[in-house]
Amino acid sequence: MVSAVSVSRQVVSAALALLLLVAGFWASWGTAQHVVLAKGHEHGHMIVDRCADGTCTGAFVPATEGPVRTPKVTLSGSVGEKKGARLPVVIKPDSAQAVRTGAAGFFKAWIPLGGALLLASVVIAGGMRHRRLAWITGGAGAVLLSAAWATLSF
Repeated sequence: MVSAVSVSRQVVSAALALLLLVAGFWASWGTAQHVVLAKGHEHGHMIVDRCADGTCTGAFVPATEGPVRTPKVTLSGSVGEKKGARLPVVIKPDSAQAVRTGAAGFFKAWIPLGGALLLASVVIAGGMRHRRLAWITGGAGAVLLSAAWATLSF
């Protein structure tokens, strides 16, 4: 009887940890796909005009010569950007929505996965009793979130 409870606890905990990780990946991939698979997208720089309510707007300067399809773009979820800042971006297909590129954009896109890794580490430690795996999972989440903070701050 005791082993059945132990096995069921581990199965439920593993399913919950997996659900957290899949949800974190899915939440990250919506933005990360434009940073990771940026080939064929319109690249350039956004010159920040104003930021309000977690959204920045500004002019788009394409990286290559040619017609500017999107003269004004928006960048959602920007942190502490100042007017006049020049940010490398890629434009989402068929929209005026920009996604930050480079190291800062890469790590920013994966922030939800970093949070999911931290949450999953608690479930792995408490429900599955795999402390070493929990430390590795939590450490990976902490490193990912710290890298995002560091690249966005400097």
